[in-house]
This record gives sequence, C-alpha cells and structure tokens, in this order.
Amino acid sequence: MQLIKVDPRALKENPDRMRQTKSTPQADALLLATIKAVGIVQPPVITPETGGGNAYVINAGHRRVKQAIAAGLEEIDVLVDEAANDNGALRSMIENIAREALNPVDQWRAIERLVALGWTEEAIGVALALPVRQIRKLRLLANVLPAMLDHMAKGDMPDERQLRTIAAASLDEQKEVWKKHKPSKADPQVSWWSVAQALQKTRMFARHASFGDDLAQAYGIQWVEDLFAPADEDSRYTTNVDAFLGAQQEWMANNLPKKGIIAETTNYGEVKLPPKAERVYGKPAKSDCTAMYLDRDGRVQTAHYRMPAAKKPKGKTASESDNAPDDVGVVSKPRPDVTRTGVEMIGDFRTDALREALGRAPIEDDTLMALLILAFAGQNVSVTTGGGVSYGHNRLAKHAAVLFDADGKLAFDMDTLRIAARAMLTDVFSCRENATNSGIVARVAGETIGADGFLPNMGTEEFLSCLSRPGLEASCKDTPVLPRQRVKDTRAALVEHFKERHFVHPAAHSAPDATKLSEWLASSAKAADVADEADGVYEDIDGIADDPTGEDVGPFREAA
Repeated sequence: MQLIKVDPRALKENPDRMRQTKSTPQADALLLATIKAVGIVQPPVITPETGGGNAYVINAGHRRVKQAIAAGLEEIDVLVDEAANDNGALRSMIENIAREALNPVDQWRAIERLVALGWTEEAIGVALALPVRQIRKLRLLANVLPAMLDHMAKGDMPDERQLRTIAAASLDEQKEVWKKHKPSKADPQVSWWSVAQALQKTRMFARHASFGDDLAQAYGIQWVEDLFAPADEDSRYTTNVDAFLGAQQEWMANNLPKKGIIAETTNYGEVKLPPKAERVYGKPAKSDCTAMYLDRDGRVQTAHYRMPAAKKPKGKTASESDNAPDDVGVVSKPRPDVTRTGVEMIGDFRTDALREALGRAPIEDDTLMALLILAFAGQNVSVTTGGGVSYGHNRLAKHAAVLFDADGKLAFDMDTLRIAARAMLTDVFSCRENATNSGIVARVAGETIGADGFLPNMGTEEFLSCLSRPGLEASCKDTPVLPRQRVKDTRAALVEHFKERHFVHPAAHSAPDATKLSEWLASSAKAADVADEADGVYEDIDGIADDPTGEDVGPFREAA
C-alpha cells in the first residue's frame, strides 16, 4: 500500500460498501470531535476507480472521509490499495464485523494515559465528545480491585451508583466482599447490587451539619468531596457517623434554648416529646417549650410543645356508678379522614394564617369594626362577672392603652386605632382545638380577610400521616400521583410531589359549613332575645328601646 495525501472531496463513495445503514448523530458527533482534536488516526483505504483515470473510490473509511470534510480539512492521509475482483466487498465486511469497541476498562486505561501526558478531563471530554461526568465515572476504576476490573473488562459493569460505592471502599474491604460475591461457573454473572450493599457506608453531609470547623476538627471529621453531585450543592460528606452525630449532639447542648430539651426519636424518626405534652405545629408562644433532636439524616430539628394545665380529677357520684351498665358493647368506628392530631394541626395552621392576614392583609375600616364585634362573640372570650371573676383583661388592656395620651385622655388617630384593632384581633381570634378556640366566628373572619392565602404547605410527611387511606387518596386528585397499594408509598409520593408545590387540605379552609353557620346565627339570635327579655328591654320600630309603658327611654336607659 502507498500513503498519499488527497482532498477528501475528490474521493468517490463505493456503492458496494458493506455498511449501508446510517450511523447515529451521536456517533458522527463523536467522530467529528475526535478528528477536530487529533486528526484522522487511521487513514481511510482507497482504490483506483475501475476503467482507469485519476479518480479514487473509498474502500474503507467512508465515515472518516465524510467527517473530515465536515471538519473543513483540505487534505487527509489515505492508503492506496489495488482494486479487488469483488470491488472490496469481502474486505469491507471483515473490517466491520471483526472490529470491537473498547470496553470501559480499556477506555479508562486510555484516559489515564492521556492524563499522564498532561491532558485535562475537560480536554479529553472535548476530544472524545464525552461529558466530563462520564470521564470522571471511568476514572473511578482506578480505585477498584484488579480482580473486579478483570471481570468488568468482559462487559459486566455495575451502574454508576454501585461503581461509586465500590470505589469509595478500601481495597482490603473490596477483597473481602469479592470473595463472597465473585462469579462462579454455575453463576458467571455478578450481583453488583449485593457487592455495593456489602460495601455501602452511611454518608453524613456537611450541609446537614449545624456545628462548625472547630467541632469537626475536635471530633476528627474529614470531609470528602462527592465529585458527581450538582455543582451548586455542598457535596462534602463523611462516613464517620459516630463522630458526626457526636458533634451534632454537642452543638445542641451548647445551643439549647431556655425551656429546651434534647429529645430522642422513634424508629420512624419522629420526636419523642415528654408525656402529656401537646405539640405546637404553628408559631410557638413565649411560654412554649422546645425539643431539639436529630432526624434520620443527622440534621438538627426542633419541635415546639406545651404542657397541659393540671386538671382536677372528675370523680363519679355513687348514683352514677350504680347506674353505669356492667357490660357496654364496643363498636369499632372507621378512622376519620383527618385524625385528632391532624385537626389540631389544622387549628394551629388556621390560627397562624388568620393572624398573619390580620397583620398584613388589606382590611377596610367597616370590616375591621365588624371583626371586632365578631371577636368578642367568640367562645374563648370572657368578661368580668358579678362575682368579680375575670379572664384575659390584663392581656387585652395593653392594646387599649395605646389609645390614651400622657394625661389619660382618650386621643388617637386612625392609624393608631387600626394598629390597636389588628393587635386586639390577633390576641382574641383562635382556631386551635383547645380552650382558646373562638369557634365559627374565627372561621368567618378568616374567610373574610383571605387567611387561606397564608396557610403553609401541608404536603408534608407530618401532616399527611394524619390522613386515612380515603383521605390520602383524595389528596391525589388533580396531581399526577396515583394511589399505591401501600398507604406509606402513596404518602411518600405525595410528599415528593408537593416538595416544590403548595398543598392545602380542603378541611383547612376557613370557610365555615353553611349549615353550622345557620345554626349558630339562629342560636345567637335566640340567645339575644332571651337576654333582652331578661333585661326588660324591647325594641320599637324606630330602633330605640321602649319601657313597658311604651315611652322611649333611649338606648342606655334600662326599663323600670
């Protein structure tokens, strides 16, 4: 054969070539990038055109010639061979069938050779039209046991996650695991999942650490960079789990707030609060306590709770005990859509949203006054009675105090009045499922000022675990999530779906039930009539109170 230089555009394609199927765009892009970076490594083979003349026909290397033209090369090296009787058909077939692509292990060895010659990973990626991530993945093989490499060279490769786990282990650890999982004549395939599981080590990430470098150094924590993590994420981690958790525990002990405790967790990762503690799911009050704990990922989490007030035991009278039935049948009730804990969470969420709206949402003055009237109709508001028993006056008086001047005179502007009114409503209104519940009036207030817009995302593990199977599956409506066979799988899918979205359970909406509202209005009107009759006050058609004789006495004068 003779090596010459020719213009690739002057070469003719062989109509009898073996490979007629077009190559993929990806393969062409790879070849083009290689030619641009290092040129044509293996010259194409050409033969003189039958019939004489100076024309040449491509015998082997049609893709190389085509991509050389695409790369803009003016000349390329080619090998000139004598024309065969079969027009090169047999040679073309042998070349395409006998050729074998490099296996991943050989690719890695070639990459390491280029690195030793001074090539960077980025430059190798450009030359081979491969992403840098793929180059780094192959370079993981440098940390793999040679016996494993020999098997991988046969084409049996683990996936990227498994390869990363294997490469992160020491060679001694890999050797011990390989003894148990290496292939045999009966089973030539390797279960790379089993190998990776045996070498798997729990990772504790630096981004989850609350402690700083001083505690990390004190506990001997060495951070390792995960080269395959997203570029904008802190991917440092350590496999020294005990040291990481110890540093987190010490940080919590040093930063424990007043009325704070370090709590343990259940097997499911839920915090263990003190007995009889009532967890606060909304914004905590100053009197509430704080529990700090570590979740399954080793992150420091906080939970707020309050202890219930001591209650006097309610004993049964003798007559009640005597009349109690000896045997009461137990009827199994179906689980409600939302459990009691879920209802309490909704009450906390609703209250916080209502208070947020009272502080920020636009409210007209007439609406504000109507809300004040509603607030004092709440079931959690008390007034001073004839016996001198009072509730809440010290807490509420501070809002009225801002309406007075230094001389004790009532003097205020509208801005001051609005601020005082909002603050008063914030203290009075409550939707919590305990003694502070304002009842239906708080729901009306929330709907009026748009408190639903301030509700938090309820698509969390904590809240969704409070839903029954029907309630949980109903939450899948209008989402791409389909109910799973197991409830926990459905819940996990919903939590993942709502991570970047906002979910509000229909039961959390402020709008009250129309029937219950009608009943409340009717009972309130009836109670008002009874109160008026008891006070001896009657309303005339002109809206001014009359005494029993029919004489107008004014709105503030009680009838004789």
